[in-house]
Amino acid sequence: MTSAKKYNLKEVSGNFNIAGDFISASPYGSGHINDTFAVTFSQGGANVRYIIQRINHNIFKNPVALMDNIDRVTSHIHGKLSSSGDASRKALSLIRSGNGLPHHMDREGNCWRTYIFVENAKTYDIIETPEQAFQAAKAFGEFQRHLVDLPGKRLSETIPDFHNTPKRFESFKNTLASDSCNRAKSAKAEIAFALNHENVGTLLLNLNREGKIPERITHNDTKLNNVLLDDKTGEAVCVIDLDTVMPGLALYDFGDLVRTSTSPAAEDEKDLGKVKMQMHMYKALVQGYMSAAKDFLTKTEVEHLAFGGKLITLEIGLRFLTDYLSGDTYFKVHREGHNLDRCRTQFKLVSLIEEQEEEMNRLAEKI
Repeated sequence: MTSAKKYNLKEVSGNFNIAGDFISASPYGSGHINDTFAVTFSQGGANVRYIIQRINHNIFKNPVALMDNIDRVTSHIHGKLSSSGDASRKALSLIRSGNGLPHHMDREGNCWRTYIFVENAKTYDIIETPEQAFQAAKAFGEFQRHLVDLPGKRLSETIPDFHNTPKRFESFKNTLASDSCNRAKSAKAEIAFALNHENVGTLLLNLNREGKIPERITHNDTKLNNVLLDDKTGEAVCVIDLDTVMPGLALYDFGDLVRTSTSPAAEDEKDLGKVKMQMHMYKALVQGYMSAAKDFLTKTEVEHLAFGGKLITLEIGLRFLTDYLSGDTYFKVHREGHNLDRCRTQFKLVSLIEEQEEEMNRLAEKI
């Protein structure tokens, strides 16, 4: 977590339209990509907090286009929620800079943004109950529903080909062919599993090309900790972390919910016996997501909800395997074979989804 002392946050915040007097700033949250701070101002005798973030331009190469995406998306959702009387709590609210932009570029080339702090709500890193799964899925379903009719040009792709599984396979096979770190011999079973599932990666893209699954605006990082839950009621308040909001397929978002919510095991669990595909959690996800998304999803999308879970889990496992073979150059590792352990948990979950896929499909069709 980046220290608040690294940046002059009083000066940074002075570039945004924030009333009152600067009091303090401190690091906030558990994110590993952007630098995030909670900044407190005194306004009329009351302390008011804001979230200020420095966008990591090493990951997001075009932060201005990214901020244009977020500005358009949040403005549109606020318009949809304007009659609710609580739009600033149900959707992230950008504070504009002094020149009217949704961001500020400092002298060092850092891109900053500011949000109103959503009070009396927090995120959770691990889903513990079906109700949390329901609320997370409902929140992301509502997020997609609000953006079905976003006007204007196509959103920018903040990370091109983020969920292009065939390209992930191409990268994997190129890495395998070179085997520059001489690691293929220690991952024979995982390599065979990946190669046997290569056909999984093309199905949704083919259905998209055939016009049966439309391109939509998707979040692309649908973990529970990207949904704020109300401190008192536990209900979803709003979706956060919008850096990867861009064109995609609805099933990518639902698939990542399945990947991150249905197994109680840690992503890097060594004991694969702990990896489960918990049907009661999956049922909660389907019920929550469909409660918000049923009216706009096509029949083909509904029929492939379980497949979306299999696809995204396979894709993430493939990325872990590719990184392991290439010498751990992308994902941070904390022990030898860390990425291979991560790969194994994902591939085990893929196998468990396949074993229950028919039952998962029947469940979705009933709702």
